[in-house]
Amino acid sequence: MSPLPARDGAAERHIVVGAGPAGLTAAWHLARLGRRVLVLEQDEALVGGLARTHTWDELRYDIGPHRFYTKSAAVQRMWREILPGQFTEVSRLTRVYYERRFYPYPLQLGTTLANFGAWRALRAGGSFAAARVRPRAPEESFEDWAVNRFGRHLYEAFFRTYTEKVWGIPCATIHKDWAAQRIRGLSLLELLRNALPGLKREVKSLIERFDYPRLGAGQMWEAARDEVRARGGEVCLGARVVGLRHAGGALTEAVTADGARHAGTHFHLTLTLKEFVEALDPPPPAEILAAGRALRHRDFMTVALVVPKASLFPDQWIYVHDPGVGVARITNYANWSPALSPGDRTVLGMEYFCTRGTPPWSLPDGEVVALASRELHAIGLSPSAAPLPGRVHRTLDAYPVYDGAYREHRETLKAWVAAALRNAFPAGRKGLHNYNSQDHAMMSATLNVRNATEGTSFDPWSVNTEQEYAEEGEVRAEIEERLVPRTLGADGH
Repeated sequence: MSPLPARDGAAERHIVVGAGPAGLTAAWHLARLGRRVLVLEQDEALVGGLARTHTWDELRYDIGPHRFYTKSAAVQRMWREILPGQFTEVSRLTRVYYERRFYPYPLQLGTTLANFGAWRALRAGGSFAAARVRPRAPEESFEDWAVNRFGRHLYEAFFRTYTEKVWGIPCATIHKDWAAQRIRGLSLLELLRNALPGLKREVKSLIERFDYPRLGAGQMWEAARDEVRARGGEVCLGARVVGLRHAGGALTEAVTADGARHAGTHFHLTLTLKEFVEALDPPPPAEILAAGRALRHRDFMTVALVVPKASLFPDQWIYVHDPGVGVARITNYANWSPALSPGDRTVLGMEYFCTRGTPPWSLPDGEVVALASRELHAIGLSPSAAPLPGRVHRTLDAYPVYDGAYREHRETLKAWVAAALRNAFPAGRKGLHNYNSQDHAMMSATLNVRNATEGTSFDPWSVNTEQEYAEEGEVRAEIEERLVPRTLGADGH
């Protein structure tokens, strides 16, 4: 595969749709390579996508927790290159709230057994033993995956409620691929191993220390935006792409909501696959439209509450497994970096996984803030149920759903895009319908840049799905080279 030629002799121009981690990674590499690049971002004020940082007076907060941890040397170099000297190391403390008790996560045997009680601990052990003797087969759903690794009793206690809050569908209908990508390598035996001195292994879900930008996750992407602009690239905010014109087997223009047309020779796309195929002009075949529309997403709502207290609780975040409240996770930004919450106030992110048009998504902001304040009190983290000062942030299509049919639809779209649009480069969580981490989104964009500029044929869809690339253990040098090419690290070549 050779680099794509510019159309009709025009100068090469890369159009990047979306200024999240994947989009800005592509733009950053392209700007450093001296290529013309235009980023179109629908948000009118902020870059970073889900990894953006909001400000409220002197306070700063993200949309959910964003650890900066990776096994990729290339991604690590990129972070340091974009934001030199601006990281703080965070000592992780996270807990699970269940049945009005807090359980440490990763597991600490003493506290967990004291909270759980001897009888329930014996039941959990028996349930786990039964699952080992007679595992579920075939293993297809998330429920199958979790029961096989933890037993039915622990699955019901620590997995089912939280997971169904996140996805809004029964665990039995969630594909096991979600667990394989997000909590690969985790099992009861692995948790026990990590609870005993001298036996710990590095599982990404259990890491105890990670880096974080001093002024929030969005500081990284604000700096990337600034470098793209400094090198001659364009980053346009408030530019929502509503059309993608194509002819002769290639995309030709991106059309924004204001009617402007942006011609390009290469298109790096981080919008959802549904948005992608629905924006195509002329429309794709009916089966392609149907496949895109069949891919579902979960919406996400963060309620930022300001608590008039400098130190509220020590966790960076808490998983709320209790079914008595709707909140699924609580992030305490004061415990990520002191610069986020200076003075005597703290911002908490009360996180709700939602379906647009239904409560709590559909409630007025005032009612949502009041609900979050009541639930914070019900959990025991606020002395009063009275509404706190708060802001509501709604994010559409935040999490790709792994239902039983998602893989078939995604493969249909992958094959069609490769055959029909030679200059389209989907990337990131939305663009690939992969529930991946920030570093994996960056990997996919990096591979696309090499494919577009060097004529390589890396497969960005494979990032975080290759069996050899595991979140735990060591990453082999040849896998690192294949999935995240080292040559696009510090020097940009």
